[in-house]
Amino acid sequence: MKAGIVALLIVLAGAAQAVELRLPSGARQMITRDTEQDRFLVPIGVFADDSLPTVAIEGQVARSSWRIDVGGLTPLQLIAPLRDQLVAAGYDIVLDCGAQECGGYDFRFAAEILPAPNMQVNIRSFNALTAVIGPKTAPTRAVNIIASASDGASFVQIIQAGSENTDTDVQPTADVPAIGGAVIDGSLSQTLVQQGYVVLSALDFDTGTSNLGAGPFAIIEQLAQALRDAPDMRLALVGHTDNVGGLDVNIGVSRGRANAVRRRLIDAYGIAASRLEAEGMGYLSPITTNQTELGREANRRVEAVVLAP
Repeated sequence: MKAGIVALLIVLAGAAQAVELRLPSGARQMITRDTEQDRFLVPIGVFADDSLPTVAIEGQVARSSWRIDVGGLTPLQLIAPLRDQLVAAGYDIVLDCGAQECGGYDFRFAAEILPAPNMQVNIRSFNALTAVIGPKTAPTRAVNIIASASDGASFVQIIQAGSENTDTDVQPTADVPAIGGAVIDGSLSQTLVQQGYVVLSALDFDTGTSNLGAGPFAIIEQLAQALRDAPDMRLALVGHTDNVGGLDVNIGVSRGRANAVRRRLIDAYGIAASRLEAEGMGYLSPITTNQTELGREANRRVEAVVLAP
């Protein structure tokens, strides 16, 4: 299982001016932040003497983080294929280090990291990589990747910056099956047809409550469109929690979160109430371990399940 997933964490290289990063379809994009004119401090060395060596690069900056709900991967397994193909695409590697070599805790908090829960860095198990076009101290383009692994899930953060067009693209590949209900090949409708359910990723609930954030949430918009495209489709929205607390409380919270998604689809997107049900499973159906924080976070989720006509 692990080898098949990691083997397809590939980069499709083009000319030196463009490289397309490919992640498996099981990789869920947690967040993306693209700015046309920005400044990024690119790490070009390990943390030493109370500082992290960086070089400022200005221009377009694209930040994204991805989650892979498979435990047991190593940071090197995640980052090595990306490194090899960046080299093949004409980039020079100026930083490539593991957790302790990078500087551990100090490196992690000196480098730019997207906020949790969109990105998680295991201080004892991460790899950092910086690849550049141009001189190390004055690059025209740079790609910085941080890969972190744990027993419950793995995270990859990719920051691309350049004074010219930042045309590095990151896409899930269609060559591997989705992991744990993740969207297949970027198509939520296809996932619902092929798997019968999908995990609604990157929803924002207030801690310990069923209050859904204001949004908008891309995954809910996609779900609403899938329902419009298939007018006979009916769904059950099913909430899940980690195993902290009693079963009755967790079932109540999970049902409340599923119902919050249902109400959003009805009120904001005009989906008929008769097409949507809401239920809660509490901690009875985990998708990974509850023994780590990353695992518990993965188990706190809402799924959309296709109902029989």
